[in-house]
Amino acid sequence: MNKIDVHAHILPDFMPNLKEKYGYGNDFIYLDHYQPGRANMMKADGTFFRAIDELCWNPETILEHMDKHGVQLMALSTVPVLFYYWAEAQHTYEWSQFINNHLAKIQHTYPDRFVGLGTLPMQDVDLAIQELSRCKHELNLPGVEIATHINDKNLDDERFYPFYETAEKLGMCLFVHPWDMMGQERMPNYMLPWIVGMPAETSLAITSLIFGGIFDKFPKLRVLFAHGGGCFPQTLGRISHTYLARPDLCNVNKVKDPREYVNKFYVDSLVHDDETFKYLLNLFGPEKIAMGSDFPFPLGDLEHGRFIEMMKDLDQDTKEKLLFRTAKEWLGI
Repeated sequence: MNKIDVHAHILPDFMPNLKEKYGYGNDFIYLDHYQPGRANMMKADGTFFRAIDELCWNPETILEHMDKHGVQLMALSTVPVLFYYWAEAQHTYEWSQFINNHLAKIQHTYPDRFVGLGTLPMQDVDLAIQELSRCKHELNLPGVEIATHINDKNLDDERFYPFYETAEKLGMCLFVHPWDMMGQERMPNYMLPWIVGMPAETSLAITSLIFGGIFDKFPKLRVLFAHGGGCFPQTLGRISHTYLARPDLCNVNKVKDPREYVNKFYVDSLVHDDETFKYLLNLFGPEKIAMGSDFPFPLGDLEHGRFIEMMKDLDQDTKEKLLFRTAKEWLGI
């Protein structure tokens, strides 16, 4: 069975030293290729961030892995640490062009195997719209990846309305990925920002968009949230109850019960637990869940949905929706 993976990351094998270029920014990332096929992602101040191998940058190696696991198509996006929303907007704009040109080159070279989801300078909406339009009209990318919040602004902030309007008009899908997790100062150990912070960030983004009325204002937006929607599905009962109990605080934008919005957006399949996935499937239906792996990182599903293929209580039509049909609808391909 052919599979489409909507949640996979890639980065260029060379990244310029932006701190040297711009004269600031200890959190800019560069690669230290310390041996063939292996590198360390390093912050500009010399702090180690993450060890990676060529599955992070070599399309030919990635294709070998895809063929092994029956993946026909991957939607590639950048690693969230490279969003750089904290930098000067013009510099992030230039960086976005660099990343998006790289994604477009891979998509052009392997048109049947990869599509790219661009990155944007979201801290400046005018520049973000400008680059979004370039992604559409010049690079032929089907969509973009954004974070669960932009610096100190949640995604329902009015300043993003023109961006959503443009994305809707252009038919560009949005992939929302958590980064810069809340409460990190209290989570220095045990990978807690990834374990606790990321699911909470995604729930915050979804709930903000619902209560902010974004899905009502821009009903044609095609938005997909990483990691099965974080902890939003498991806390939807509390969210809905609070909406009903305190409408004076929750429903200031005259939205519907949050339960009525689960058919307004997509989530990926990455929840690491069969029973949790069954709950997700019951809540969203296969029409709103697309297989996503978080490739090539160890917290991902590096068998790319094999657990779905192995589920005996799912019929063939449901499996096909989960493994590729829903992804095609979200991507618009």
